[in-house]
Amino acid sequence: MKAVRRTAGNKPDLELHDESTPSPGDHDVLVRVHAASLNFRDQVILDGQYGGPTQENGVPLSDGAGEVVAVGERVTRTQVGDRVTASCNPSWIGGPMLAEYHLNSFGISADGWLGEYILVHENAIVHLPDYLSYIEAASLPCAAVTAWTGLNLSSPLQPGQTVLIQGTGGVALFSLQVAKMFGARVLAITSTDEKAETLKALGAESVINYRTFPDWDREILELTNGRGVDKVIDIAGEKTIVKSAASCRIGGEIAQVGFTSGVGGGLPPIDILARSLRVAGTAIGPRINFEALLAAMAQHEMKPVIDRIYPFAEYRDAYQRLASGAHVGKIVIDVAH
Repeated sequence: MKAVRRTAGNKPDLELHDESTPSPGDHDVLVRVHAASLNFRDQVILDGQYGGPTQENGVPLSDGAGEVVAVGERVTRTQVGDRVTASCNPSWIGGPMLAEYHLNSFGISADGWLGEYILVHENAIVHLPDYLSYIEAASLPCAAVTAWTGLNLSSPLQPGQTVLIQGTGGVALFSLQVAKMFGARVLAITSTDEKAETLKALGAESVINYRTFPDWDREILELTNGRGVDKVIDIAGEKTIVKSAASCRIGGEIAQVGFTSGVGGGLPPIDILARSLRVAGTAIGPRINFEALLAAMAQHEMKPVIDRIYPFAEYRDAYQRLASGAHVGKIVIDVAH
């Protein structure tokens, strides 16, 4: 089989390898990978900037989808021929995040999806609804589950609530789409008028260009008649967190899901106390969250927003597209072609 692996060193590179196809153990599932997708953290790892431990010479990418081609003797959750994806943290089935779940994370501490086959413990397997293609399904495990988890992190999202999202990356767009499924009102900020139109087409009620309106938190308050939003999905971190807090209603919630603008800065405690905010960092979410997301998506036949699809041989171009920041939605690699 062909698989891409990171090279060793402080700033890894990517190399294509020919290697043996793995054989499943008792509870393992061998999946023929059809598609895999990229997330912000994949570029961070490649840049040598990821804060946690990573597997040396590991296969990257936490997200993918494919067909089951072999199963171990004691596997009961799936069978040959099933169309599947997998939870990013295979050991995390339900409940809160625990430290040990980080020890087995696809594309980070365990081999990921950027190869022709992947070996997955049956507990991580998530079955695909028929209406989703492999390309579409490959975009879901990290970004879509993170959006679902973030929107329901401190309290369940309710119809009629107002959600603020940031940008046009995977988590932002999935947050928009999921919030609309719940019957929530969505406001957004982004960097260009062109991206603003994309967000509006997907259902955002109002979009603020933060380059035109750097004090965008004031615009958000005006759009909510001074009340503020119920929930913020904060993607950027350093450059947005203070304004995210200012955009919230009294008792509002901020789900910190990313750090695309950096890891410095910080939210002053007085900003949290004065508005009685609930601020929480998100991990992606357990398998049961992924399954709940897919059930809701299937009911609404919600389709992911795919930015570009690259053939397997052009995996470097896919990474360059990610690094450019020009993408709108998910970047997917068609591993089967």
